[in-house]
Amino acid sequence: MEPDHERLDGGAFAIISMLVGVFTAIKVFNWIATMYKGSIAIRTTLVYICGFLFFLVFGGMTGIAVATVSLDVHWHDTYFVVAHFHFIMVGASVMAFLAALHYWFPKMFGKMYPEGWGLVAASLIILGFNATFIPQFLLGNFGMPRRYYQYPEHFQALNVASTAGATLLGFGFLIILIYLAIALRWGPRCEQNPWGSKGFEWLTPSPPATHNFDVIPTITQDPHDYRTHAPSGVYSDV
Repeated sequence: MEPDHERLDGGAFAIISMLVGVFTAIKVFNWIATMYKGSIAIRTTLVYICGFLFFLVFGGMTGIAVATVSLDVHWHDTYFVVAHFHFIMVGASVMAFLAALHYWFPKMFGKMYPEGWGLVAASLIILGFNATFIPQFLLGNFGMPRRYYQYPEHFQALNVASTAGATLLGFGFLIILIYLAIALRWGPRCEQNPWGSKGFEWLTPSPPATHNFDVIPTITQDPHDYRTHAPSGVYSDV
């Protein structure tokens, strides 16, 4: 029979791990609410943000499942844990990074990347990531342990599917590398504020000067007020 202190440790682990989901859910609702009544355009950055939310929610749900002690007995040290970890720590993080990279690329370099190729790469990366790690969830559920390079033949199909997904993922990153490199050298010059953002960093030229502002800007509007199309600030000679 399991000692009392081990049952208590397992219960504490489960409760604390599941509480993480409460705060994650709050943040997800906050992020989604920022799009409420917004003028939403399907751009590369938005696709990556949607990918970020999907990986965070899907990975978080599997985290709640792993936190259930009775289920973790079966999934512990299997490919299910590998897939859960990568959905949260890699998938969500990489999606957020790529969204930020594409959003601030025009500000950093004053050049625009091809939006069409951006959407193609984003689609490949999101599809490739799912095709890589969803088979690993299934492998873990079927009992395949991690850190093994040899496995029974009945695991072969899902391992091949995971490898194919990783190949697709790699092609997506290669496309990003190619079109951003081309945009740096031959990309069209972008406007000062190509996104129509009300953020104050877009009051500087693109790319910004070393000293940021030639004159001190006078802020006339809240940076999150998108009710009008007026600029969020004007330059002042003060």
